[in-house]
Amino acid sequence: MEMLGLIGAGIAVLTGFGAGIGIGIATGKAAEAISRQPEASGKIQAILLLGAALAEATAIYGLVIAIMIMGNV
Repeated sequence: MEMLGLIGAGIAVLTGFGAGIGIGIATGKAAEAISRQPEASGKIQAILLLGAALAEATAIYGLVIAIMIMGNV
């Protein structure tokens, strides 16, 4: 049973990969958008920061869950 908990914790930590990929793609798209419309850079950056914060929150939730699982194992 302990092994299943460790596997579950490992899978929960993998949410960080998804968040990193999502933030990278969003940053690339934001850079493209700013290069096309420099006058809208303020709005684009604000939306990018909000999206990055939400994506990073999922990674933090995964880390918290992994820590909770490890505490119960």
